[in-house]
Amino acid sequence: MSDIIKKDLHHSEIYLNLLEGNKQFVKDTLEIDSEYFTNLAKGQEPPILWIGCADSRVPANQITNTKPGEIFVHRNIANVVVHSDMNMLSVLDYAINILHVKHVIVTGHYGCGGILAAMSNRQFGLIDNWLSHIKDVYRLHAKELDQIADEVERSNRLVEYNVIEGVYNLCKTSIVQNAWLNGQLLGVHGWVYSLNTGKITDLKVSTYNSANMEDIFKFDSTDLKLSI
Repeated sequence: MSDIIKKDLHHSEIYLNLLEGNKQFVKDTLEIDSEYFTNLAKGQEPPILWIGCADSRVPANQITNTKPGEIFVHRNIANVVVHSDMNMLSVLDYAINILHVKHVIVTGHYGCGGILAAMSNRQFGLIDNWLSHIKDVYRLHAKELDQIADEVERSNRLVEYNVIEGVYNLCKTSIVQNAWLNGQLLGVHGWVYSLNTGKITDLKVSTYNSANMEDIFKFDSTDLKLSI
């Protein structure tokens, strides 16, 4: 058998295994709960919005031991949160104003490829424009980061700062602030997941209002009423 045929068979096998895996998933699930999919199809009321990295090793439900329907998920390269990302803002708006989630969690992970790429001076293509947001985070905290000699330790700290800035950027959005102004109970949190241990670290930056935010970023409740 030629190498080309072997490669084609392997390529097809990867794809077909996904479909076979789905069949097994349905079979195993129905054996445990015959009404599982019937109930799941009725709708979703997840209390959590998860903003995480697109890395395939960080599945939100699995690492938090939750079930489908319990976490609303948005993912991108290096869990970046910026005000110009209409995809993220659309998800955020839907989660808060339609699903009425109670918590929004920005979750990064140590050893993030996007963070490591942003720390380098290499060009990777179109993604360089996305990674520039992380470089901006580095610039904000360069005084501390530049003093960390160990590259792994420095990248881990940047992972944390990227999450912290993401939390802060969420709080600055009109979506989150209007929810608070309208009396909606909403917490915004920052976590980091370790691929080496499987454990999540709470960065202790949780907030439930805009009390600690600089005045320049706060929206006035009077303006909110006038705009309606």
